[in-house]
This record gives sequence, C-alpha cells and structure tokens, in this order.
Amino acid sequence: MNKTIDKVELRYLKMEDYEELKETMIQAYSGMSEAYWKEKHVKKLLEVFPEGQVAVTVNEKVVGCALSLIVDYTNFGDNHTYREICGDYEFDTHDPEGNVLYGIDVFIHPDYRGLRLGRRLYDYRKELCEQLNLKAIVFGGRLPNYHKFSKELSTKEYIQKVKLKEIYDPVLSFQLSNDFHVKKVMRGYLPGDKESKEYASLLQWDNIYYTRPKKKYAQGTKEYVRVGLVQWQMRNYKSLDDLIEQSEYFIDAVSGYRCDFALFPEFFNAPLMAAFNHLSEPAAIRELAKFTEPIRDKFIELAISYNINIISGSMPLVENDKLYNVGYLCKRNGEWERYVKLHPTPDEKKVWGMAGGDEIKVYDTDCGKIGILICYDSEFPELCRILADQGMKILFVPFLTDTQNGFSRVHYCTRARAIENECYVAIAGSVGNLPKVHNMDIQFAQSAVFTPCDFAFPTNGIKAEATPNTEMILIADLDLELLKELHQFGAVQNLRDRRTDIYEIKWNGKRGAK
Repeated sequence: MNKTIDKVELRYLKMEDYEELKETMIQAYSGMSEAYWKEKHVKKLLEVFPEGQVAVTVNEKVVGCALSLIVDYTNFGDNHTYREICGDYEFDTHDPEGNVLYGIDVFIHPDYRGLRLGRRLYDYRKELCEQLNLKAIVFGGRLPNYHKFSKELSTKEYIQKVKLKEIYDPVLSFQLSNDFHVKKVMRGYLPGDKESKEYASLLQWDNIYYTRPKKKYAQGTKEYVRVGLVQWQMRNYKSLDDLIEQSEYFIDAVSGYRCDFALFPEFFNAPLMAAFNHLSEPAAIRELAKFTEPIRDKFIELAISYNINIISGSMPLVENDKLYNVGYLCKRNGEWERYVKLHPTPDEKKVWGMAGGDEIKVYDTDCGKIGILICYDSEFPELCRILADQGMKILFVPFLTDTQNGFSRVHYCTRARAIENECYVAIAGSVGNLPKVHNMDIQFAQSAVFTPCDFAFPTNGIKAEATPNTEMILIADLDLELLKELHQFGAVQNLRDRRTDIYEIKWNGKRGAK
C-alpha cells in the first residue's frame, strides 16, 4: 500500500457500505471461494443489532469490518458450529437478553494490514461488551496456517507452538495478543475451510466488569470497602469492663465513619495480665486466656449493634490443655469464625509454651473474601499464596512488635505479600509501654494499608499509614474493582505468570484451607 492515509475512522456499518464491504471480504478471504456475506445477511444484522456491526475506514473507504450477535450461550455451550450460532445464517439466534457477545466475523483488507486496524475493532467489541454488561466475547477462530503443519502436528500441538511464538498464525496469534484464551478445539466448525482443515479454536475474552443481574432482594458484595485500623495504646486497665469500654470507643468511632471492618492488634488485651504479674509468665497468660471468650461474646454484640465487621486482633486461648494465639472475625450479621496463629515466635514458645494451629482458610464476608494472618504468620509467603488461590482480596494482619527490628519484619513482609498476591493488606499494632506485665514491656507500631505496585495504585504501594507510636485510628477506602483490572491488565501478573508446571504450594494441614 503506497497511498497516503489522511483519515482513519471507526464507525457503525451502513447498508451503503455493502459493495466496499464485499470487495474487502473477497480480498481478505482470497483462499476461500464465495467467502463473502450476501446483501440480505448484512441487512438482517443491521436490523437486529446495529451497534454490533462496525466498519473501519481509511480515507472514507471501508477496509475492515466486525460483525457480532448477542446470544444466550447456555443454549449452545462449547459444542456448536458456525451455522448453528448464526441460526442457519438467518441470525434469529440474536437475543438482546443474552449473556455473551458472539463474534461472527472480523476481516481487514490485505493492503491495510499492519496498521493495527483489527485491534481497533476488537477494542470496540470489548467496550461494547462492558457497556452491555455481557459476560464475555466468544467466537470460533480459524487456523489458516494449520494446513502447512497438519501432517506433523496435531491441532493441540499446533496451538501450543503458536502460543510459544514458535509458529505464526495470522488469526490465532492476533487473538492471543488481544487477551483472548483458547477454551477448546472444534472440528467441523466451518465446513469448506481447507486452510484450517475445518478446525477452529474456540476463543474467549472475559469481561472483568460483568455483574450478574440483581436479585429482587438485597444481597451481594461491595466494590468499595472501608477499613478502620485501631492503633491501640497499651495502658493499665483495672477490669475487663474498662478494656471493653475502650474497645467500644474505637468501634463506635470507626463505625461512625461507616467503616466495613475494624481491625484490632495482636494481644491487645495484654494489659489485663497486670493482675497476674505475681505468677510465672506461663501461668499469667493462662489466666489472661480466661477473658478471651467473654471478650469474643461482647465483640459479637458490638458488631451487630454498630453494624461493622470486627477482627478482634488476637488473644490467648487454652484448649485441650494447649495454649493457642487466636482471634475472631465477628460479622455484623451475628455470625463469627475463629482463626489461629500457625507460627508462634521462638519467644512465645520459650516463655509461654504456646502451640501453633493447623488450619488456614479464607472468610466469606459481605465485602468479599478476606484472609487473616496473625503477626509472624505474615512472614511466611506460602500462607498468603494459599489464601490468594482461594480468592482472598484483603489480608488483615494484627501484630505485636516490641522493637523497630521486629516491626520492620512485619512491615516489609506484608508489603511484599500485597505485591506477590495482588491484594490489599491491612496491618494494625499496639503502641506504648506496660511496666507491670512481664514479657510485654514495650511496643512499637505504625499501622498501615498496603497495595500492589501498579499504575492504578500508589507508586510505593502504601495506601495509608498511621503516625508511628501514637494511639489513633487509620481509615482507608479500598477499591476491589482495581484488583480485577490488575489481575487482567497489570504491568506484571504475579498470580497468572506462576510456573505451576514446575512448582506448586501444597497444604498438608486441616482441610479448613479451601
């Protein structure tokens, strides 16, 4: 092509374009006889779905086209032919209430290839799919170069080599570069397609913004989640009621800002051990454990009355003569679940005789799936990856660190977890001193919310940070839709790009990890 390009335009197709469309299609499918749409076909498509038929013009001449239908894909499934999806070319299969945008055809005049005009057509289809809230774009893609390799390669081997860029296929290579994935290989999809040996690859692009039609009753998860982190001041409390009163103050405060979650730190109830400071350290913490279930029951009440999900940090619990570090997710609907620290620190094992749990899971909430890891557990990347594989969007980490060294381990490890697992991470710790509690003398904390590092997020991956070593609450809004975009379009895609063909993480504990 030696002509000067003055204007390129993408617009709706019109019947007046038919002759140019026909000529372009004949040139595009020169290897197939009579491979062009008749006038009646184009007319019918424009009648049933005008916005699905678009043309790309160069200097006001039609040089490319995309034709589409909306179908109820449940009526066809993955085993169908081109003729079936087109309704024997009557296009009565078009259903305005359907759930999938089906690509009938895309073609570019050979003289105008290399200008990325096909990408414009596909970008339009993707925008249309999103605007109409359709679940996906689906179509059968020809394999026009397969006839060159059919004697030595199966279709599966051929497609794999195209994926690895060892073979170039003008259709499949283009589709893969446009974020489509191969669902299956179909035989006899387009009779007469000798170049493809009548094979086709069923391709799909998923609309990450798709939402199921709403029910007649209120339900569903939120797209924006507001979290409230409690940076707790360690101080002496005369009784359990005093500690509950301070806890309720913070719950009231974050609830007043319409937070969906309140996160307390690890061992926030440690000041109550002051009454047992005359005992040995193992005996004192076992006395503290007697307050755990009353605090849990009170937090369940507060979650309901303040309409907020409360993550209770952690507290000691004696069960079957073993001491565990546990916490509770108290949901605002009255339900509650328990989580347990899996990795006690060397100090917790040495001083208190603490045992580790053996269960990990994600928790379903009205704000989506969340994970909770207590302090030291967040320094083990495998745990967070297991939760990410289960669909976790937000990881909550209650922690307790005495020195800046300990805090830095939690800080940097949790920032890494946000990047590795493409999720949000919220951490909350305690500050201040406890002069009358053995093994809990000093605390250092800077509560924070971390994000992945990509264009839609802060460049340093820090959404919000509290003032170090100061009692306060930290509030941050988290956009879960940004995570969907990251999974699909991120500059890097840590979850998708894992080499699961050569390594994997295997869970050997309780089957709570699902």
